[in-house]
Amino acid sequence: MTMSLDPRAALRVALAPRSIAVIGASDNANKIGGRPLAYLSRFGFQGKVYPINPARSEVQGFHSFASFQALPEVPDVAIIAVPGDLAVAAVDECAKAGVSLSIVMSSGFGESHAAGKLQEQAMRASAHAHGMRIVGPNSQGLANFGTGAVASFSTMFTEVAPADGPIGIISQSGAMSVIPYGLLRARGLGVRHSHATGNDCDVTVCELATVVAEDPALKLLLLYLEGIPDPWHLAEAARIARDRDLPMVVLKSGRTAAGQQAAQSHTGALANEDRTVDAFLQEHGILRAQSMVDLVDSAPLYLQGWRPKGRRLVAISNSGAVCVMTADAATQENMPLEPLQAQTQAELKTILPGFATVTNPVDITAALLSNSRLFGAILPPIAKDPAADAFLIGIAVAGAGYDVNAFSSDAHQFAQQTGKPLVVAAPQANIAAQFKANGLVVYPTEGEAVRALGQYLTHAELMADAKARQPQIKPPVVPQGDGQLLDEANSLSWLAQHGVPVVPHRLCQSEDEAVAAYQSLGCEVVVVKGCTADASHKSELGLVRLGVRDEAALREAFRAMHASASAAKVKLTGVIVAEQLKGQRELMIGARIDPVFGPVVLVGDGGKYVEAMPDVQVMLPPFSTDQVAAALRRLRVAPLMAGVRGEPAWDVPAFCQAAVAVGQLMLDPKAGICQLDINPVMVRAQGQGCAALDAVIYRKEEA
Repeated sequence: MTMSLDPRAALRVALAPRSIAVIGASDNANKIGGRPLAYLSRFGFQGKVYPINPARSEVQGFHSFASFQALPEVPDVAIIAVPGDLAVAAVDECAKAGVSLSIVMSSGFGESHAAGKLQEQAMRASAHAHGMRIVGPNSQGLANFGTGAVASFSTMFTEVAPADGPIGIISQSGAMSVIPYGLLRARGLGVRHSHATGNDCDVTVCELATVVAEDPALKLLLLYLEGIPDPWHLAEAARIARDRDLPMVVLKSGRTAAGQQAAQSHTGALANEDRTVDAFLQEHGILRAQSMVDLVDSAPLYLQGWRPKGRRLVAISNSGAVCVMTADAATQENMPLEPLQAQTQAELKTILPGFATVTNPVDITAALLSNSRLFGAILPPIAKDPAADAFLIGIAVAGAGYDVNAFSSDAHQFAQQTGKPLVVAAPQANIAAQFKANGLVVYPTEGEAVRALGQYLTHAELMADAKARQPQIKPPVVPQGDGQLLDEANSLSWLAQHGVPVVPHRLCQSEDEAVAAYQSLGCEVVVVKGCTADASHKSELGLVRLGVRDEAALREAFRAMHASASAAKVKLTGVIVAEQLKGQRELMIGARIDPVFGPVVLVGDGGKYVEAMPDVQVMLPPFSTDQVAAALRRLRVAPLMAGVRGEPAWDVPAFCQAAVAVGQLMLDPKAGICQLDINPVMVRAQGQGCAALDAVIYRKEEA
């Protein structure tokens, strides 16, 4: 048998198998080989279950078989819960028999020692030779509560009763597949999928996501990743999810080997794996959660069926303090509180007491205690106001004397009328329960509510942007290696040939050539630099002289370059004489070939402090000038771009075009560029362009 033309076909079978065998089945439901049998029985699996245990004729009420060969049919899925070499042999036996997928729960492989990695490779080779896929080893198992195929040994499903629902969880870690499950169930949310892939020797979290994302019952897919060795699978999962408006949220921890490799240049140091992961996830419309709280807190918002159109927030509360703190939290989440329209404010003034605030936030004040009807009365005029994209209702305190049932009913009607995202902040559990009973999403505090809402709205923007762009799904990347360092003249030449403007300059071999170059450039001040392929950073070696203004200084600088090169034991290919350009800001463009993600481009603030005070954004080509401009707006120096204190605005469009040209260059396999730094790129006043003042390129001659 050979591998199916669709390697994911076996994964679809595993989520809804007709039959499951358990190799190493135990009568003890609290053992690894016993827990899956208990769950398959308890959670409604309708297929056939075949325990394999040579010492028993019956296991947990199921007829048991002495060996795999004794089974009446080849099962779709085999759970392997025997140790070490027995697990390796079981994988081989299942593969030869034609099993679609094996879940290897056995541990002590690649997670423990190098020899275990070799065993994993042997298992994978055996499986693929016969068309079988492997989840694991060291896998806690797969659990689909929609089909009852709970092939897992997690204790969590015993402690926290499952309920089928619209959320899926996939994790490499067993614990991280069920911790969010437990937190979501505590919030009353149903979870359909809870899968743990273990060591990912074959099926990875990302590949499994491509199949789970196809489930039409899902409204939210959560992933926990410790690395992304196969980003093409994650990109494909994101494409499938976008096509059916399924949000994907990722909690990513750790570093990949790619991010730990030694850096040759500024770019290698700054484009670390974590920044590249951020860029990749954003590119494909996937939200990156920063913590477990972020992963689960906004989950209820995704289940409401909203179609958010913006970030403007209107806040309503019976507490001035809650209004102020909501405004603070909203500012941090980039959610502006724009004033309600004059007509709306006028209408609210006829309803609320004179000391109430009717702009935004709307402070009902303690008058709500005296008149519970105020809350319901102000909602209809606010619902008609076009200034809001989302709402927060903060009930600081309520109870005796308040008509909370009316509050929650009015809030529900308000939510239905607007169809816009709405969150409630209610610190009292009994008050919160009444709002939840009316189908509203409730958080204990306004800070938590605003943070969750902000995350949700950000994700909606990411998904809409990715859907409009339809980002490419790139094939696996073959690392290009280190490459050879080009000297500065060659580096600048490469850039100029590929659409990146460079500083006017000449490469000179003699003092007389340098003088002629100075005269031909026709500028008042020049820079003199030693040109070498032996060192990427020249300033530290005394190979840069600024502010050269006459022939005598030029000749002296030329001689100084050779003296410095001799002292540093580097070979010069010549001396560069370049115009000393002035401009508004020194920025930088860097790029490298990441062994996992492929071409990566950085844009950001430049100059000699670029590593000490990094202010950069990572992008994955191809990208547009609009995308570069958006990345620049996320820099800390962004407020300076429009010009401050009488300074002219920067020529940002010229810089964006240069960055796009670098992205295209990095995508060209014939160019063979492994890594480059353009630092600084002098950005001049608007309309005057930009120019690369210095460049470092590492290139493979035979690309």
